[in-house]
Amino acid sequence: MKNDFIAAISQLCSERGISRDVVIQAIEAALISAYKRNFGPGQNIVARIAQDTGEARVFAQKQVVEEVQDSRLEISLVEANKVLPEAKIGDIIEFEMTPKDFGRIAAQTAKQVVTQRLREAEREVVYAEYTDREGDIVTGVVQRIEPRAVVMELGSKVEAILPASEQVPSEDYYVGQRLKVYLLEVHRSSKGPQITVSRTHRNLLRRLFELEVPEIFNGTIELKSIAREPGMRSKVAVAARQEGLDPVGSCVGQRGVRIQNIVNELNGEKIDVVLWSPDPAVYVANALSPAQIERVEINAEEKTAFVKVSDRQLSLCIGREGQNARLAAKLTGWRIDIKSSSDLAAEQVSVSRPKKPVHVAGAGEAESLLKIKLEEALREKAARESQETAKPEAIRLSESTS
Repeated sequence: MKNDFIAAISQLCSERGISRDVVIQAIEAALISAYKRNFGPGQNIVARIAQDTGEARVFAQKQVVEEVQDSRLEISLVEANKVLPEAKIGDIIEFEMTPKDFGRIAAQTAKQVVTQRLREAEREVVYAEYTDREGDIVTGVVQRIEPRAVVMELGSKVEAILPASEQVPSEDYYVGQRLKVYLLEVHRSSKGPQITVSRTHRNLLRRLFELEVPEIFNGTIELKSIAREPGMRSKVAVAARQEGLDPVGSCVGQRGVRIQNIVNELNGEKIDVVLWSPDPAVYVANALSPAQIERVEINAEEKTAFVKVSDRQLSLCIGREGQNARLAAKLTGWRIDIKSSSDLAAEQVSVSRPKKPVHVAGAGEAESLLKIKLEEALREKAARESQETAKPEAIRLSESTS
């Protein structure tokens, strides 16, 4: 029986992934609880389990005092010397209190307490494992889909929440789907550790590059900056720490294999890998790729970059709904002002063209102009009236002649 007990503990430890000491401590706590419930509280009770044989024993601890106030907690020096001759005031003496039928009486209570303690131990193991992995990438399987979140299984009985705010709008999730996610946060709760993951975080892209590009993982290529619009498009700036190494080519891989693996993991999200440069003008020009830039002027005080492109490259430079320019601004941290060659030429012409002088009349001059306008209007009216009066006379004259 005792050997079976130890074997059961070993099996429990391997199944739950917890240490043997934690299980033994949980069972000892259960035995103490069961003893106090069945044989009365008020004593200092300790329980010990022999880890070699599995034998369980219960002891009551009493302190040696000169005058006993509570016999459940204290013992006189005279009585203590009968048990332990070398005992002195202040010592703690243990008396075995294991009942003969203790196993039968305490079995039910011990089982409940052990179950609770084991559940708590499992939660601590999960918390300790995943709290060290915050900011890392993990693989999970979609377990169920709820209105506000997707519940994923990361391991044996380890659940993670993918909130709606961390889901890519263009992605459709289904039960059984395997996904790589970014481990955003782990915190304790009454129901155990709560793990929150993300599919939209830009560092998910960083971790995917570290998985696919060994040069980034070992540090010979540095991933300087990331700008991402999840599910649509991303830009990544890279720089080489080793001479003669092509950082962009290393990230793309032979025939685009490396970058294609990342794109597939992100369900077709487009990724531009650009070369980082310490020169802001060059960096901004690279960030606006695939557009060809004619000239970049930098205003360091306002942190603004003025970009000139040809008319043919303007739409490509700006991108659909301004996406390319917006991502380039996020990537570089500069405000980008884009102008085409024709726009700049039109602005120069309007600036160089002389303007006609504009005369503004004063109050007296305006009154004189008004009088002149009125006189002209009166003369025109009189001329019209004279023409209308003369017309019937001319008609009568022609009739008499006929």
